[in-house]
Amino acid sequence: MHCPYCQFDRSRVVDTSHDSRGGIRRRRECERCRQRFSTYERPILATPLIVKQDGTREEFDRDKLVRGIRISCAKRPVSAADIDRLVGEIESKLQGMGREEVSSRVVGDMVINGLRELDQIAYIRYAIVYLGFDDLKAIREEINRLLEN
Repeated sequence: MHCPYCQFDRSRVVDTSHDSRGGIRRRRECERCRQRFSTYERPILATPLIVKQDGTREEFDRDKLVRGIRISCAKRPVSAADIDRLVGEIESKLQGMGREEVSSRVVGDMVINGLRELDQIAYIRYAIVYLGFDDLKAIREEINRLLEN
């Protein structure tokens, strides 16, 4: 592990902690400049290919999912940690399915359900695109459904 400050290639681990998804956070100290920094390790497990609606297949891209959720959560009181937790849960569920291919619809449904619990405005923003709301009446009906619950 190279120090992000001086690029020295040796550091010592000061502290280690584990998270609920099996990741490891290590607090490190550079042996040359004595600056401290954190690293995060997570297991790399096989995720299924995502089958899009047009039939094409692509690798699951965690960063792409994070970007999409962040757009929905822009200017909302949703922390980066909450977004990362949601993406981690979705990724874990996909890995736990044990399938080689999963429809993009399955991933979208997981996102929509997670956002509904996380932030209702972010949910509506995502739903407008994902569920294809193309008029105000459809959006109003969805908002009314949220308000009833």
